[in-house]
Amino acid sequence: MTAAAVSQVSVADLNLVKRGKVRDVYEVDDQHLLIVATDRISAFDCILPTAIARKGEVLTSLSKFWFEKLAHIVPNHFVTIDQEQMPAAVRQVPELKGRSMLVRRADVFPVECVVRGYLVGSGWKDYLRTGEVCGHKLPENLVESAELQEPIFTPSTKADVGHDENISEDVVREQLGPDTANYLRDVSLKLYKEARSYARSRGIIIADTKFEFGRDQNGQIILVDEALTPDSSRFWPAESYSPGKGQASFDKQFVRDYLETLSWDKQPPAPPLPAEVAAATTARYLEAYRLLTGQEL
Repeated sequence: MTAAAVSQVSVADLNLVKRGKVRDVYEVDDQHLLIVATDRISAFDCILPTAIARKGEVLTSLSKFWFEKLAHIVPNHFVTIDQEQMPAAVRQVPELKGRSMLVRRADVFPVECVVRGYLVGSGWKDYLRTGEVCGHKLPENLVESAELQEPIFTPSTKADVGHDENISEDVVREQLGPDTANYLRDVSLKLYKEARSYARSRGIIIADTKFEFGRDQNGQIILVDEALTPDSSRFWPAESYSPGKGQASFDKQFVRDYLETLSWDKQPPAPPLPAEVAAATTARYLEAYRLLTGQEL
């Protein structure tokens, strides 16, 4: 039997700091936060009325996997997802098991650090219009889903409401200063390249991804939020990759593709998903986890 989807969880004894499209953030103490990944799903900047069962578990466990695997490149905010090591207020809520992460606090930079290894999504649209992506001049006559000669850093604004907007590295330098901006670019590219190489060995192409960073209470820059999940990345099955068109995916592109078949105007309220689309999305998330980690969730 499929587990019931969890759209919202209440933690009575903790202060809710933020309710995002997918994650709820609670204050634990002066040094820690609790990030709860619900099964909510958003597309075209709208939260859908249909939740995706077990999605929050995949996001949490896969982030843990990558935080541990890539910690030698940059430190991160991860502390634990083990329910037994959580504060009492968390242990008392069964729905939180497997979908909550205790993390260190950080002041988050207002920039999405996007890395693209393939020409797809908004990058493909920008390329068709200008021949560039976020200030990167690309070769002529590239096709959709083409692999780039070298991955490119294509930052964007971090919008709580509405669309993130692609920006140039110069804008990031103006916002954060050149040293911080250059460090975020360099470490984002390192993270992506190592993760892409590993994932390719497991049968998955990571076409692009986004990272978020912040400064911890010691002033150190750390990786925060989630890491290389089907929500923050495009995962393609390597065996069926074929440039010149859109690709099959293990991420929420499957949901976007379904919504594109409707006459919905991309404004709230979003339409519900048929049960079979929701179930197929759950299966894709679980399969991505299995392939990348070699374990069943």
